[in-house]
Amino acid sequence: MDTPERPLQAPAKHPGPKAHGTGSRLRRVPRGLILVSAGLFVVIQLVPYGRSHTNPPVTQEPSWDSAQTRALAASACFDCHSNQTNWYWFTNIAPFSWLVQSDVEGGRASLNFSEWNRPQDGAGDVAEKIQSGEMPPWYYSLIHPNARLSSTKKQQLIDGLSRTFAASPPIGGG
Repeated sequence: MDTPERPLQAPAKHPGPKAHGTGSRLRRVPRGLILVSAGLFVVIQLVPYGRSHTNPPVTQEPSWDSAQTRALAASACFDCHSNQTNWYWFTNIAPFSWLVQSDVEGGRASLNFSEWNRPQDGAGDVAEKIQSGEMPPWYYSLIHPNARLSSTKKQQLIDGLSRTFAASPPIGGG
């Protein structure tokens, strides 16, 4: 018996994993990975380092050559290089707290505008570090827009710091 020919139909394709309502093909992140990551994030909050947000007293500042130099240094440098650090909300969350604490401790140890009555090892090469772009670090500038100085402001800071350090050298000559 003859059967009428039916047109061939392609089998229906499985659409695959899609993001909800977007139509794009995204792989799903395994639920276990999300849980492990969340658990690790919670556990690292228990590490005690990075939360000693202290601002020791200012014992002595340099004799600034101008109010402008101090204002430029305050906006671009003081969070790490003074005892007048602004501790933002994210400085309480590990691992950011670890990075910030380390940077502040290192910054204050090498050059501290709030303790001008002690040796300042970093004072001698500060102009070179600013000119080369080593200071402030790139990641600091991402979250501190005031630290992103124009080339004119950067040069004013360098010149002002040079005059300040010449007129008011730190103990030990810096």
